[in-house]
Amino acid sequence: MYPIKLFLFIAPLVISSRIDQDYSSFDSVSPEPKSRFAMLDDVKILANGLLQLGHGLKDFVHKTKGQINDIFQKLNIFDQSFYDLSLQTNEIKEEEKELRRTTSRLQVKNEEVKNMSLELNSKLESLLEEKILLQQKVRYLEDQLTNLIKNQPEIQEHPEITSLKTFVEQQDNSIKDLLQIVEEQYKQLNQQHSQIKEIENQLRRTGVQESTENSLSSKPRAPRTTPSLHLNETKNVEHDDIPADCTIIYNRGEHTGGIYSIRPSNSQVFNVYCDVTSGSAWTLIQHRIDGSQNFNETWENYKYGFGRLDGEFWLGLEKIYSLVKQSKYILRIELEDWKDNKHYIEYSFHLGDHETNYTLHLVEIAGNVPNALPEHKDLMFSTWDHKAKGHFNCPESNSGGWWCHDVCGENNLNGKYNKPKAKTKPERRRGICWKSQNGRLYSIKSTKMLIRPTDSENSE
Repeated sequence: MYPIKLFLFIAPLVISSRIDQDYSSFDSVSPEPKSRFAMLDDVKILANGLLQLGHGLKDFVHKTKGQINDIFQKLNIFDQSFYDLSLQTNEIKEEEKELRRTTSRLQVKNEEVKNMSLELNSKLESLLEEKILLQQKVRYLEDQLTNLIKNQPEIQEHPEITSLKTFVEQQDNSIKDLLQIVEEQYKQLNQQHSQIKEIENQLRRTGVQESTENSLSSKPRAPRTTPSLHLNETKNVEHDDIPADCTIIYNRGEHTGGIYSIRPSNSQVFNVYCDVTSGSAWTLIQHRIDGSQNFNETWENYKYGFGRLDGEFWLGLEKIYSLVKQSKYILRIELEDWKDNKHYIEYSFHLGDHETNYTLHLVEIAGNVPNALPEHKDLMFSTWDHKAKGHFNCPESNSGGWWCHDVCGENNLNGKYNKPKAKTKPERRRGICWKSQNGRLYSIKSTKMLIRPTDSENSE
């Protein structure tokens, strides 16, 4: 560029000097040698300018050629990089397709495991019921045989009675073996379920979390807890029929708290924890003591129960409903704060079925702690995966399933178990707490929810 500018600057000067010389030739006639030398000087100047221009153009061409070569090299590098990226993209797409296929297979297996688990639960309940009935029949026969031997000690045992006892014992042993096999299968199903959950978590960490979550569930759920059946912990009452609740067990002479089998009217046999205090028996439906059990569970688990009856547990809305629909019941809530202060409150209550979202209707009758649950109102039960109509924000702001009305209160005995004095208000709201109408917020260390019939004192 610099030679071109020099040429453009020199050329007008040369032309101008030439024109001036031409005009001067008209005015005066100069000698011939002087005019020739002037022209040679002009030609030399012009030639020198052109030479410099040529050198400048040559340098410019070389420089431009080098720049073009650099551009072509960069384009080649870009093409190679783009080609490599396209290959990697294709590989990622193939891996994503494979992960999606794996996720679909896992979803099918998960459903199969769930169905098998429900089927095993049903079989276990049936086997347990048959075992209890057989044990009761055996006890009855043993009582009859004992009375017969006492009345006629000299008579030997009848062969038919011996054969019947042997048959019953064989049946009992067969049932025990079946229960053992079912328990082992149940453990294997739980292990498979845990493995599937672990694989799902690994898939979420590979970068296709969104597609995996959409295929499996609409919301990440809390860890599933399989309800404990406590097959070896049941205390059987020696009567011909299975009692309907803990009050009947107490009235029959069992005055020790513990785990018993009951069968409410029109219901299957299941285990409960009977809490014997102050000369009466209560059926324990909820217990929190140390935070060992996750209560941020699904609607399905809140419906059928989870946890261990000898630790932290939720009995299950269906089982609670099967109990309270027999007669009028009292709900007792016992609270203990972190200063070891104990409180209680009792309600007469009514509980609806699953079609009403287990609507709870309360009327306070006694207690030494301020009431925090609305009375004479329908409180609907909600969880994070099953929101009752009109209570869309409750399960999100409050951890765990609970009964709500209109707006979410700050009382929730199924919330996250917090150690003493959670630092922030959102933490307290998500934890176990009991906020009374006077505004005082109780931070809870342990809770019990118990029920018994209102006429239990008269029936003792």
